[in-house]
Amino acid sequence: MSLTRSGGCLCGAVRFVARLKDAGFGVCHCEMCRRWTGSALLGITVPDGDVDWTGADHIAIRQTSDWAMRAWCRECGSGLYFKVTLDGPYSGNVELPIGLFDDPNGLNMTNEIYIDHKPDSYAFAGEGRRLMTRQDCVDKFSVLDSDRGPT
Repeated sequence: MSLTRSGGCLCGAVRFVARLKDAGFGVCHCEMCRRWTGSALLGITVPDGDVDWTGADHIAIRQTSDWAMRAWCRECGSGLYFKVTLDGPYSGNVELPIGLFDDPNGLNMTNEIYIDHKPDSYAFAGEGRRLMTRQDCVDKFSVLDSDRGPT
């Protein structure tokens, strides 16, 4: 299955076309994602080579930990992607916020991570997705240091 979706930032300075491998996306409730997005990151994993960018000169990046970075539009501040920079099984992908897609319909929430860090002020409806606590994430993703927060 291959889905093509276009999208971009709030001001339109940065645009992209992404070739998705499937329609599943995840939610991260860690403190850094909440601060970056203003709530939770609803992101879909896309191999870096499957995203074609226009307006790339408007993209700013910041290394937010020893192993990951985030990018945003220099003009309007829209968060564009999260990317693991450390070599390993999770490198080479970007997490695109689904809110950037021109048409975010037809996608399916498949997992929520850092569910034990989710504020009690909201909850997503529906069932059937995998829920992972912070410790579950530390156990699964060896790049996380159990003494530090996620990025």
